Amino acid sequence: MEHVNEIRRGTLQEQTFYEQVGGEETFRRLVHRFYEGVADDPELRAMYPEEDLGPAEERLRLFLMQYWGGPTTYSERRGHPRLRMRHAPFRVDRAAHDAWLRHMRAAVDELGLSEEHERTLWNYLTYAAASMVNTPD
Repeated sequence: MEHVNEIRRGTLQEQTFYEQVGGEETFRRLVHRFYEGVADDPELRAMYPEEDLGPAEERLRLFLMQYWGGPTTYSERRGHPRLRMRHAPFRVDRAAHDAWLRHMRAAVDELGLSEEHERTLWNYLTYAAASMVNTPD
């Protein structure tokens, strides 16, 4: 991954991926677009017991922001991510995996990231989706 350097308070520091791709606004757009797809997908929508997808959207946005070097609000509010444990109550099979990635792909494509940033983000998202599968076909 290419690092962008900048001078801050007289020291040379590398920007985080979060900063390189546009910070909170980029992750807000990504996750909002993703949940627009989820809202109209009967299979995925069933995994969200809350009537309003807003809380789930906020959790994913805060998690991704923290993961990529942004604020640590997610951990401050929710503790360690423990993603597999948090997803264990839900049946996550190959179809759910594919639907999740389909909506995330549409969201990533709309960001207009550089090829390198898009590839880095997509590689993580495909890895994360595969690691959440907990029900064999």
